[in-house]
Order: sequence, then C-alpha cells, then structure tokens
Amino acid sequence: MHRRFFLRLLAHVAGLALFAGAAPSARAQLLHRPGWESSLVSIEVTYKVYDAFQPWNEPTRAIRKHGVVIGPGEILTTAQYLPAHTLVRVQKGGRGRWHDARVKWWDAQSNIAILESASPAFWQGLTPAPLADKIGRGPEFDLVRWRDGNLETRRVEFGKFTVGEGALGFAPHVQLEVSTDLTGLGWTEVVARDGAVAGLTTYSNGRVCGVLPAPFIRDVLKAWREGRFTGLGYFDFTWQPGGNPELLKELGLAGEPRGAVVHRAGRESDPAKAPRPRDILLEIDGKPIDSEGDYLDPDYGHLMLENLANRGHFAGATVKIKVRRGAEELAFDYVVPKAEFADETVPREIFNGAPKYLMAGGLVFQPFAQPFLRGWGEEWRKFAPFRLQYWQFEEPADGRKSLVVLSGVLPDAINLGYQDAIMLVVDKVNGRAIATLADLVEALKTPSAGGVHRFEFMPGRDLQRLVLDAATLDEATKRVADYYGLPAAQRL
Repeated sequence: MHRRFFLRLLAHVAGLALFAGAAPSARAQLLHRPGWESSLVSIEVTYKVYDAFQPWNEPTRAIRKHGVVIGPGEILTTAQYLPAHTLVRVQKGGRGRWHDARVKWWDAQSNIAILESASPAFWQGLTPAPLADKIGRGPEFDLVRWRDGNLETRRVEFGKFTVGEGALGFAPHVQLEVSTDLTGLGWTEVVARDGAVAGLTTYSNGRVCGVLPAPFIRDVLKAWREGRFTGLGYFDFTWQPGGNPELLKELGLAGEPRGAVVHRAGRESDPAKAPRPRDILLEIDGKPIDSEGDYLDPDYGHLMLENLANRGHFAGATVKIKVRRGAEELAFDYVVPKAEFADETVPREIFNGAPKYLMAGGLVFQPFAQPFLRGWGEEWRKFAPFRLQYWQFEEPADGRKSLVVLSGVLPDAINLGYQDAIMLVVDKVNGRAIATLADLVEALKTPSAGGVHRFEFMPGRDLQRLVLDAATLDEATKRVADYYGLPAAQRL
C-alpha cells in the first residue's frame, strides 16, 4: 500500500473515536469520504439582536456561517449567534435548497455547538469528516470553505498556540493562531491538514485568524457524549509573572526566578485549599510554572498556566497546586470552579431570554452587563463611558454581586430636568441597596419621607441623586409607555 495513502487512511480511522456508536454503513462512508464537498455545509442563523438603548425592541438579523458534518446526523459549528436564534437552516453543496435545522447542543464557554436536521434529503451524499487527534506546530494548513457556491481551498500559515478567552465565554483554553492574507474570516471556516479537521475559525484580526483546535473540540464532545461534561473551569485567583528576583527573594524563594506570584485570592476562603496573596505558584497539576507564568505543554509547547484549568478535565475537577508560602512549600487540592456568567458583577453575556428592563416615570433601568456596553459598537472599549467600564474591574465595596444601570430617560413632565441623567449605576432607591431589578421593584413599594422616590447613584458624575413624585409615578409610567409605544413598562 502506498505510504501516503496509508497515512491518510490512519488519519481517517482516528476520527472514528467520536462515532463508535454509528451504524456500520456510516463508518464505511467515513473511511471512503470522497472530499470536502461532501462534508462542508453552509449555515444560516436568524437571531434576535439586543438593543442596548431600547431593550423592549427585539429586531432580528441573519448571518451565514459554516459547519462540518462529523457524525451521522450531526453538524459541528461554533456557538456564536446561536444563543438568541429564532431560525437555523443548513445547505449542502454551497448552493441550492435550504433545510430547517435544530440546535442539538451548544456551550458558550467552549464555543461549540452541534446542529441536526430532520430532512432526509439534506443528508443524502454527506459523509463525516474526522477531527484530528493532535495538531503539529506547522508549517501550513488548508482553509476550506464554500464561497459563492464553489469550494475554495487556500493555504494559511501556522502562527502559534496560545491561551485565551473564547469568543463567547471567559474560561481560558488553548487556541491556535494562523496567519493569512484572506479577509472576512472567522465564520467557522474549516482549517484542515491531511484530510482531517484541525480546527474551526472563530475570529479574524488583520492577518491573524483565531482557530478553535480540533483536539480541544474532541475532548469537549467526548465528555458531552459520555454525560460527564461539567462545563469549562477557570482559576479564580489572579497572578503576575515572577520575573523580578528581588520580589521572589522577599517572598522567600531563592535561586533562579521561577513561579508566578498570586495577586488576589479567589472565592475559596480556606488558605489550605487555594492560593493566597503573595503565594508563589510553583506547580499546577504536576506541571512546573516558570517565571513568565507558563508551563511546558507536551502537545503545544509553552502555554500560560490558565490552560491547566481545562487540560484533561473540566469544572469541578481537583488539581494539585504547589506553592511557596513564606518559608514553606505547601501542596493542596484545588477544586476548579465552573465558569459562570452569573458569578461576574458585570456579566460578559446574558442568555436567559429576552432583555430585562424596568421603566418608572420615564426612567429606564437595566441589569448592568457587558452586552449593554457593546451597544457602543465594535470599539466599545474605546467609546463606552469610562465610569461604566470601571465596574468590570472593580467590585462594589459592599459586596453586592450585580448592578443596575439607569440607561435612559424618556422625557415626560414627571422627570423634567433629568433628561441628561443617563448612564448612571444605581446605588440605592428609597434607602434600599439595589443589585437587581427585583430589588428596584421592592424599593418602589415604599416611598421615602415627603412622598417621593429617592434614587441615589454610584460616584462618577455630578448628579448623585434625583427624586420623583411617588403619588403620580404609576400614572406617569403608564402615560410614558403609551406615548412612546412600549409593549410593557417592564420585563423582569
């Protein structure tokens, strides 16, 4: 047997691990997959768009992305744009009929989704593509996609393996970067090598394109199929590189610089179970940590220590952490916490249904989350108000776990003079601390002395408080809702 054909056959056989339960005919199709034309599909997603400044509006948009058949009746794609979808359709061959599809499973933190379609006609002629077990460090990959009804294959160059947050989540995991002169990428194009899927694109920034690596996808899907996927985890403590010898000496570590210095502890209060400030991280899960905060990964080379939260396990797993604490070296079992948006004071994403809001006397309140900040456009980090972005990095002194923002004012006689009182983080209403819209509803049930509702805001602008007449608030709220055409005064 020709050596090259034999190696290609081995790559195809490696992909069978995910499809052990498939019918014999499906496995035969996998071994004899004729080409990418029979595995790549186009996906159209219609989804609701969050309107940061008019949350009662729910316009829809449609985008097209790519997917790849990986098993009988299963299409692999990224989770981007799927959380708020209203309709998903799939197309084979790059042209022709669209078929209705359904989201079988998706996960935001890993940015992985599986689609299925009940249309028998769609599956005719489609064969699964294998996911690569391992990815070498270069030099090139093939990027394969449907473009204008034709299959396009272009070479992209290996860049590096890195560790970063996903396109939807904040749990760090391994990622691949490739270099290319192609534009308009990041729509789940397949990056391939030797006939196997090496990864899926997730973003493009100039000549650099981010890719979700196939081995990571395999691990997540395998755990999901076996019912043991607990979600991605993360290290909830923060740290800094230990490259300063004088700092390490002060903390009790002599010799060559090594390890990373813990800056802030996580939620675990027991110092025997988690790193503390001024601890030096020496080892995590048996992997020595160098002075850059990296470890040597046997598959990917030097990677940031954050990847060890999800390497070979997921949230809830116990990893051994060795630290230098003063004159002692300590080792303890650290339970990796699950990456949950609800644990963030300003959540990166909110996926639990339609956007929530409350309008009272023309004042519009919303839960404070990063999607609201993204209402300032792609360069929101540059243009969104600094006094709002501040709360992404600083927790309230009183420990409240979420915030509410006054996002707008619909002018009415009751709020005359307050039209510019917007983009303020609510502190208290009628003396009650406000962390959620439910808190605000309760606070408005009991007016302050003098028959007014008193609103107080976090420091940041000259306006620190405003008052509305309590006796006429309900009447004004109804009047404003009717005049401005709101479907309801609140959505909680």
